[in-house]
Amino acid sequence: MEFSIKSGNPEKQRSDCLVVGVYESRKLSVAAEALDTASNGYLTTVLKRGDLAGKAGSTLMLHSVPGLPAERVLLVSLGKERELDEKHYRQAVRASVKAVNSSGAADAVSFLAEIAVRKHDIGWRVAQLAEVALDAVYKFDQMKGKAAKDKKTDAPKGIRKLVINVASREEIKAAEAGLGHGKAVAAGVSLAKDLGNLPPNVCTPTYLAEQAKALSKAYDMQLQVLDRAELEKLGMGSFLGVSQGSRQPPKLIVLQHKKGKKGQKPVVLVGKGITFDTGGISLKPGAEMDEMKYDMCGAASVLGTFKAIAEMALPINAVGIIPACENMPDGNAIKPGDILTSMSGQTIEVLNTDAEGRLILCDALTYAERFEPAAVVDIATLTGACVIALGHHLSGLFSNHDALARELLAAGESAQDRAWHMPMLEDYQGQLDSNFADMANIGGRAAGSITAACFLSRFADKYDWAHLDIAGTAWKSGKEKGSTGRPVPLLTEFLRQRAAKG
Repeated sequence: MEFSIKSGNPEKQRSDCLVVGVYESRKLSVAAEALDTASNGYLTTVLKRGDLAGKAGSTLMLHSVPGLPAERVLLVSLGKERELDEKHYRQAVRASVKAVNSSGAADAVSFLAEIAVRKHDIGWRVAQLAEVALDAVYKFDQMKGKAAKDKKTDAPKGIRKLVINVASREEIKAAEAGLGHGKAVAAGVSLAKDLGNLPPNVCTPTYLAEQAKALSKAYDMQLQVLDRAELEKLGMGSFLGVSQGSRQPPKLIVLQHKKGKKGQKPVVLVGKGITFDTGGISLKPGAEMDEMKYDMCGAASVLGTFKAIAEMALPINAVGIIPACENMPDGNAIKPGDILTSMSGQTIEVLNTDAEGRLILCDALTYAERFEPAAVVDIATLTGACVIALGHHLSGLFSNHDALARELLAAGESAQDRAWHMPMLEDYQGQLDSNFADMANIGGRAAGSITAACFLSRFADKYDWAHLDIAGTAWKSGKEKGSTGRPVPLLTEFLRQRAAKG
């Protein structure tokens, strides 16, 4: 989809479709009022019939409106004017793009960026419009066969050009900056979604390394990919323990974006890259096991975030570390009762081989020390317990540094990719006690997401650290099964705010 910014009179626009907002109780937005006047009250007459629901995101397509050169006018409900917030604005944008995309219109002019949203300027509104619009038309069909592709060729093409109208020419510069931001985030989200949606026989640890290589070449990033022999030299016994049951070789992917000031300490993102998780010897139930291809969404979010910040040419130093492997029940796989020695030298009694994400992350967190980071954030589809605690709306956030946690929470609110600060008190650490090693890899059913974070904290005590448990937010199940691309928006906004502070 192509975007452009413009400032013009709604009633004079020649387009396949004009998109304008309507508040609850049939109150017209400024752009809708202009169209209503030019059409001699046609919009008001239609609305009085009650065809447009008041709920934010409801739409009504009008054809050949009298007095207007545009072929169509799409009315989008914004809900109550005083209650129009980030959520309702995004709902209206998404609904409008989907309606236009299925209408046969090839181009459209949207006036929704002119709508006032509390606490947000034109740059934010345009960024969100672009990001949501691209997300709304996202499709993953690259694995479908010829018949499906032929059917797609015969289908309506959908929207190809979207003009975002702003109220005045003075806003164009800020709007263009917002457009660049939104498109960059959308590109990162799309990459993360694609990687998550790929089947596990395609998206292997080696494939992730290849995608990192493609990114490094496209955006002049520094890349290092460590193989099994190098991991053995580093003493990554915990990471290697998880990988030893698979025929796919493990990879430690290290990607560096060096656009900040010389000597600036980097922010490190660590993404869990289990490209398929059977649970190992502690085998998962067969139902919905196919969704365990999404166990690498932490890794996908790191690659997606690096694409987004590269597109923005963000002036910051950042490092992405991805431990990637499979967790398989081979005859050589680790067993409950095995004891692994991590890179840090701490020993771990494996009580459950399905608690493998923390076993690969702990070595990656130790590896992160060499970069003398300003902060480290790990991202992982780590625990089903987090899904029970927070459902599918919020990611779980744990941290050993409250200021860092507040930064991430604020970034999530701004990007509408929210997290919730969970407790991680010393009281929970005792659940990880082991009679035979320095710690166990699980702490029992109670507070499972918290004890998982407590486990990771033992390998992150040399820097400011946060952990995002995205088990409930990284993908959707059921009819809309697919990767969400979260938390790329949160992470990108976090790094953007860090870069702004210098």
